[in-house]
Amino acid sequence: MTLSQIIVEHQRLVVLRLLSEVPGYDLNESIIQDGLDRYGLDISRDALRAQMEWLAELGLVTLEKLGSTYIATLTGRGEDIACGRASVSGIKKPRPGE
Repeated sequence: MTLSQIIVEHQRLVVLRLLSEVPGYDLNESIIQDGLDRYGLDISRDALRAQMEWLAELGLVTLEKLGSTYIATLTGRGEDIACGRASVSGIKKPRPGE
């Protein structure tokens, strides 16, 4: 596995975990991007949108466009991934206690 693949898997997990931490389970892409930056996982807006669309294709989030901004909402399946109750290839599995 390449370093870029490892980073992408971590970014996807952090997106799901950020969504799982807020009431309503939804955030706009700007806040998600700031959250990823805080974890040392810098990402461009275009790359973030691509990751969010990938997560939506798997049914882990839903996306809503509000003006020029996307709002991501965690699904039940996405919460299972974020908490480590289930796993999906392409997303880092969280370690116990994380």
